[in-house]
Amino acid sequence: MDTDTEVESIFRHENGEEEKKKWTRPPSSYGSMKSDSDHTMEDIEEGKEERVAVTFHPPLPVVQPDVLINNGTRMQMIRPDSPETYYTMNTQHTKQAGGLVIDTSIQNVLTSLPFKDLLTFKTWFYQWERDLSQKQAMEGDLLDFVDMILEKLGQDRSLSHTIQTLKSIGKIEEADTLPLVRFQLQQELSRKHKYIHEGVVQAGKQNLFESIYVEPQISTCGYGGVDPSHEFRPHPPTHLKVPSPHTFVGLNDLLRLLKEDGQPARTVVTTGFAGMGMSVSKAKFCLNWAEMRANKDLQFVFKLSFRNFWTLRQNESHIAKTMSIMDVLEYYYPECKDMKYLEDEDCKFVVVMDSLDCYREPLDWLNAPVINDNVTKATPGVLVVNIVRGTVLRGARVWILGRRTAISQIPPQFIDVFTEIQGFSDTMKDEYLTKRYEDAALAAKIVAHYKLLPSLVILTRQPFVCWMVATMFKRSFKYRGYGENPPRLTPFYINVLVVQMNRRLEFYYGKAENELKWSPEDKHVATKIGKMAFKMLEKDISVFCEEDVKEYGVSFTEVTLLSGLCTELPSSDVKRFCFIHFSVQEFMAAVYVFTMFREESKNVLESMLLPRTKFFASKDQTRSVAGVVQSALTRTLSSPLGHYDMFLRFLCGLLAPDCHDNQLAGFLFRYHMPKVGGLDETQRLLQQAIKTAEVKNRDRVGNLKECLREMTQTDE
Repeated sequence: MDTDTEVESIFRHENGEEEKKKWTRPPSSYGSMKSDSDHTMEDIEEGKEERVAVTFHPPLPVVQPDVLINNGTRMQMIRPDSPETYYTMNTQHTKQAGGLVIDTSIQNVLTSLPFKDLLTFKTWFYQWERDLSQKQAMEGDLLDFVDMILEKLGQDRSLSHTIQTLKSIGKIEEADTLPLVRFQLQQELSRKHKYIHEGVVQAGKQNLFESIYVEPQISTCGYGGVDPSHEFRPHPPTHLKVPSPHTFVGLNDLLRLLKEDGQPARTVVTTGFAGMGMSVSKAKFCLNWAEMRANKDLQFVFKLSFRNFWTLRQNESHIAKTMSIMDVLEYYYPECKDMKYLEDEDCKFVVVMDSLDCYREPLDWLNAPVINDNVTKATPGVLVVNIVRGTVLRGARVWILGRRTAISQIPPQFIDVFTEIQGFSDTMKDEYLTKRYEDAALAAKIVAHYKLLPSLVILTRQPFVCWMVATMFKRSFKYRGYGENPPRLTPFYINVLVVQMNRRLEFYYGKAENELKWSPEDKHVATKIGKMAFKMLEKDISVFCEEDVKEYGVSFTEVTLLSGLCTELPSSDVKRFCFIHFSVQEFMAAVYVFTMFREESKNVLESMLLPRTKFFASKDQTRSVAGVVQSALTRTLSSPLGHYDMFLRFLCGLLAPDCHDNQLAGFLFRYHMPKVGGLDETQRLLQQAIKTAEVKNRDRVGNLKECLREMTQTDE
């Protein structure tokens, strides 16, 4: 069936011939409108021989998603024998949605109005629409009018204005018959994502999403997301590769990827560890659709996060009666009531399911009952499994996002395409930091300043660390003389710990921003993760398994998933994990050693295998802060170069009052605890170690000086 016949057959009334005579008229004075930038149908046909990645089986010939987009309207009004108007576009990205032919609904409603009411409608319509003149509104017949407003105002704006005008002239019943679901969804998504909220939300401090957004690299090859500079001790457990540029895919093209057999992918999975930008990428995808910048061929984009399903599961009133997927949609989107056209073959829509790690119970992927329609009621867990299977919301494309540990539970046969967010390249880091400020000089200072620390350059691969750099440096550069010395490293890693642990409380435990105080259990989790990191450092290993975590009396899920400090490595047999970067492991080891000293006056670095320096004659003296640092120095200087170097540096940095008494107060440590004393003695110890190293071990001098600077430098 050709396109014209298909459209006619869908919208022809039962008394087709009679209805057709009713609409017979001379050729429109407004004409068949076509932008100069549009490709002809013949042009599109010529490109069909090439392999094309599209989101759905389209009703029209398709073209490649990466074809260059012109700046015209990309819209063509075509009048077949039937008067219904429909759209054709030169790309799937810019093509208007085809699931519902809304302009036909507009003309049907206006046709039912008496001539006097139609005249009143047009008068009100053009008076409240700046882009129309009286002459344009009043000349020509009804179909000319409908064609014109669609061309000038666009589909959604025309529909919205028609509904408002009908209500203004008292035609409430007629207005209620027009579908506005898509427009309402777009308005809601635009409202939610127009501004980006970073850190603690402050009134008037939000940034426009577009003003600071930089798209991270997304690869179709997932290697665990571990930075290439990551150290594996004693050696990599598997051969980890670095994704090549040809594997990168644009955010707007994720749902246009192909399966291995060349068919369009239905279920696309995107993973990445905490801070890599999954939430921001999801928001940007939704905002692009809501503001008609991309994926215009999609009729709807629904966000149904796993957190939504988990909330329903926890809500006894809903679990008792169970729900169908349509009930769930209507619960979160009341305007979607009775949306039976979701089952139509030509209704194109996407379901975005993010935060898989928020569904805290195991899902029975293989044995859950099969549901083959959208109205059968079931528990939230069963609905989730059937959405991913493809037996519920069959026509949808499904985009699933979550941390690798959570994503790995989905059976491979349910995933068509696997993608992984790789974070920022060096160029993207600079672009992000530059876009944030109108002051170009300040932006240049910040970009140059953070590059003074190689470890910070590595860490800013994570977009949320870039945000921390931008926030902290902007504040610090207000102080006179700031920027003369390289920034200290410890404050940034403290922020990584605090932010990730606070996100854990918000995302997984539902805590509000004013409730982010760590309970004894939260402190226990952080300390035990630190203990595991320290023991791994002692054993000279960087990879751990589930059995290793159990040794330290902390939940495996807390460590590998909820903490945001660890990630799962790709493996074909036993699941293996590591910290998101080896420097994070070294930092957490230092946090454990410092916490045990401050909270329990213990020096866990003491060992009968290590000689006690003459500088400390008694065991009590080794439990002073200088004693702890001396024990760390002994380990560092007696180990291969680099083994304990960063650990010692972080330990010295934690001794600085602004780190342990300010940044960690209210989190790992209670407020108004006594500050760590004996820093003068520790400073003299480090200075003496530097002098000794300059004579006997010059390759250690640089790190020892950095340790001293971490402890003594004061940054505003």
